[in-house]
Amino acid sequence: MEVWIQQLLAWLALPQFGLSTVFIVALISATLLPLGSEPAVAGLLHLNPDLFWQAILVATAGNTLGGAISWWTGALARTAWYKARSLRQVGLDPADAGKPPAPPNKQSRHQRMARVWLRKFGAKACLLSWLPIIGDPLCAVAGWLRLPFWPCVFYMAIGKFLRYLVMTATILHFWPS
Repeated sequence: MEVWIQQLLAWLALPQFGLSTVFIVALISATLLPLGSEPAVAGLLHLNPDLFWQAILVATAGNTLGGAISWWTGALARTAWYKARSLRQVGLDPADAGKPPAPPNKQSRHQRMARVWLRKFGAKACLLSWLPIIGDPLCAVAGWLRLPFWPCVFYMAIGKFLRYLVMTATILHFWPS
């Protein structure tokens, strides 16, 4: 197992496979896992400044794919939740035998406002998927609310491209090689 991990790390090492590393890190960082991909992009560009646009585009593609995965995660979670809820209402869930009925689902004022806001702006709200902390869950909530997939992906890509462009240029400006 240790040999396999060493081979994987050697394969993903910068700069030989830098763009694939940037893609994978950007994809993982766009899911609900806490990881930042800007240091990987900046690290690659410190080693290979000629790859600026390729790195930005590859990071955008990976991050957008990760956002699409989050969208599908939200959509599938909604389906599973409604299926489990309907089974419980009919009394077909043996795990709930003997338990008191669940209290009604109450949402806080902020949750209601966020839901109204997302429904109002629709897929365009995914432009904000680049934001730290709220961007990744925003993609999952867009899937939960069944906002249209391809427009969401389009707006995710725009927001993520602009983020990588600005953040990477800023990092390279303040920390030149």
